[in-house]
Amino acid sequence: MCFSSSIVGRSFTGPTNVFALLCRSFSRTQGSANEEAQELTMRSVTKRPHPEKPINELLDRGFSVGRGHVARLMRNMGMQALYPKRRLSQPAPGHKVYPYLLRGMDITEAGQVWSADITYLPMARGFCYLTAIMDWASRKVLSFRLSNTLDASFCVEALEEALERHGAPKIMNTDQGGAQFTCEAFTGLLHDRGVRISMDGRGRWLDNVFIERLWQSVKYEEVY
Repeated sequence: MCFSSSIVGRSFTGPTNVFALLCRSFSRTQGSANEEAQELTMRSVTKRPHPEKPINELLDRGFSVGRGHVARLMRNMGMQALYPKRRLSQPAPGHKVYPYLLRGMDITEAGQVWSADITYLPMARGFCYLTAIMDWASRKVLSFRLSNTLDASFCVEALEEALERHGAPKIMNTDQGGAQFTCEAFTGLLHDRGVRISMDGRGRWLDNVFIERLWQSVKYEEVY
């Protein structure tokens, strides 16, 4: 019989203790081999052009794992999930912040309220930024733009296209934290068309909930 090095040199009070220690040692050995196989599986998954979630791949291959176990494996392997970070855009000093106008409002007609926001998409190297203009009542995306920088021009272009193709809404709701939406180039277009401007309360993603759901769908169903 071969004994693990972890039990050599120990004293035992009876056969039961010996058996229990042997079982624990065997379990640790088996667990280590099992985790090595899981890590190899995860590495093979992440090398694919469009990888599945590691936990789904492990479950499909018969490993009994949970989210906590997969998170620990990822930490051990130096892996990190890509997910939306907070405070992507920052307010600019001196830009006017407008009040939130949608609280308690019944929004039932297309063209009554539009919303706009920015998110980022992971690339092979770095990120690109996506902005979209959405009609609140119909949930229709009226226009969008991609950019590799966070200047205001791609947001202004998206707004110009939406206004040209669909006319002006009564209210435009945006994020008060983004300098792209509080700059004169963006707000000036809205003022010229007689559009009232509404801005989310700071840290209140529910104030712009429908476009936040759009980002979730785009990222977790199409990108990640």
